[in-house]
Amino acid sequence: MPISWSVLPSPVGDLLLISQDAALTGLFFSPHKASHKHWDEVRASGVENPQEPVIAATRTQLTEYFAGDRTTFDLPLQPAGTGFQLRVWERLRLIGYARTASYGDIAAQLGLVPGASRAVGLANGANPISIIVPCHRVIGANGSLTGYGGGLERKRYLLDLEQGSALF
Repeated sequence: MPISWSVLPSPVGDLLLISQDAALTGLFFSPHKASHKHWDEVRASGVENPQEPVIAATRTQLTEYFAGDRTTFDLPLQPAGTGFQLRVWERLRLIGYARTASYGDIAAQLGLVPGASRAVGLANGANPISIIVPCHRVIGANGSLTGYGGGLERKRYLLDLEQGSALF
């Protein structure tokens, strides 16, 4: 099945939505640390199709999220990654709306040694489905905002949105 894509304007900038085989495979910010590669490749090899069912559902659910009307997502996801990355991303999806967890928390929940928080951080940074797989909800052990592929301003906005106080 061909790759479908669409760009969704949002309060945190344009979002590139990518689907294939009836599942969402990517959601990238513009600019994003890896997004230019994805934007260029997808536009060259995929088909712009905002009406593709998964893309359309993603657009609707993200619009509801940014309006403060949605706290969970119900979309078929198919991120590409290693077995370890997939385990981390699945765990991220269990962090509730308006909640946060540290890298160490995630490592412990996966049954890993405390030193594995760095590996969790690397997997978190490789997340190809931003917002929906909520890597923005992962913070430093001391409660500080730490690196975010979309930039710390976006991370702060998303966390504030979920707390009911977003100003961008």
